[in-house]
This record gives sequence, C-alpha cells and structure tokens, in this order.
Amino acid sequence: MRWTPEAWPEGLRASMPLGLPIAAVGVSFGLLAGPVLGAIPSIVMSAVVWSGTAQFAALTILASGGGTALAAGAGLLANTRFLPMGFAIAPSVRGGLVRRLLKGAVLADASFVIGHRGGGQFDISAIAWAAPVQYVTWVGGTIAGVAGATAIGDPGRWGLDVLFPIFYLSLLLPELFPVHIQAAGRRARRQADRRNLRPIIVALLAAAITLALTPVTPPGVPVVVAAAAALIGLRAPREPVTQRSAGDGA
Repeated sequence: MRWTPEAWPEGLRASMPLGLPIAAVGVSFGLLAGPVLGAIPSIVMSAVVWSGTAQFAALTILASGGGTALAAGAGLLANTRFLPMGFAIAPSVRGGLVRRLLKGAVLADASFVIGHRGGGQFDISAIAWAAPVQYVTWVGGTIAGVAGATAIGDPGRWGLDVLFPIFYLSLLLPELFPVHIQAAGRRARRQADRRNLRPIIVALLAAAITLALTPVTPPGVPVVVAAAAALIGLRAPREPVTQRSAGDGA
C-alpha cells in the first residue's frame, strides 16, 4: 500500500495540524525557561515532563523566587487533570497491566480529544498515534526557544503568549459542539449529543470556578481546582426511557 497522508493512522493525521501551535508554545516555554533554569535543564524538563501546563506552573513559581519543592508541587497539581482523563479512557483500554500503563503514559490533552468517540468511548489507537507529533514538536519547540532566546526576545512581542489559551480553546470547542459524526449511527449520535449537556455544564462550571478563585489564589491554582468539574463525567449518563410499542405485551 502506498504510504500517503490518507493512509496514515487517524491519530497521526488528526495531530498534524496541532504541530505548529504546539511548537510555538514550546518556543515560548524555552524562551522563558532558559534564563531561569538554564538551557539543558529546560530541554530535559520538556523531554521528561511533557506537559505545558505543569511546566509553566513550575516555571512561574521558580521565576518568582519560590523553592524547587513548591515548584514541583505546583507541577504535580497541574497534572492531576490526568486523573479524570484516565478514569474516562480506562474502560476502552485493553491488555495487561504493562500494556495499559504504556498506553496511559502517552495520554495528552490533545490526544484525549482526538481519541474521543462519544458516549464514554475512546479510540486508544488514535490516542497513541497522536502522541509522536505532539512530543517531537513540544521538545523541538523548547530547543528552538532556548537556542533563539537572544534573537526572538520577549514572547509577547510575537504574540506567543496568547497561543497557550488559544490552543486549549481549540481543543474544547469540538467537544462542546461536535461536528465529526461517523456515518454509522449518525442520527443516534446527534440525538445523544442533544440529550447530553454535561460537556457544556462542565465547561461553564470550570469557568465559574476559575473566575471566582483567580483574585484570591496564586497563579495556576484556579485552573487546577477547576479541573475537578470534570469529575461530573464519572457518572454514566441516564439512558432515555423508550415507550413500548402498541404490539408489545403487558
């Protein structure tokens, strides 16, 4: 079979458009982290942690004069968002313990969205294939940011500071307003999407929590606490009650 973009695994195809914005955010991290952590530690952090939210949270603490333990704690709290995500994909993961751990290890925010199939179902293969592009562009962006810090200067000068929230907004909108519906069961999927308002409820609740905590808590804490809104998804949606046809017996 000819190796064309159309023949690529779905997760790889879906992640390709994300390469540029992820690299740009990685450049922003490298620019900011290089003077604080040093070139090599900044690159190693991206290669090992591979989480923009956690890395920016830790960097904020260190840049403001906080200790390493506090910075590590902030990064760990930021990554607690993967707990509800792990609960969500668990029923779709197959194989033994090691295989399940490896599949969970490549889970990222964009991968979670790419692999979502609705109704609590996830395509684990799509999640796994979405990881390479995200990892390479994130680490590569960090290297470019560290290397080009002198030439690029302030990230805000190039608009790189707004890419992080825009990136996550681009992941959220398809979940709130699903447009990708497979041919099989299209009508049932549309009806299920209309019945299930929980994604919108979770988004609004998380926004309310963030707005309420932002004035009174340190940076990063509101987003971490707002992630608890996703726990609403642990409860299975209520199945619709179907009426029995006239020909059914009592």
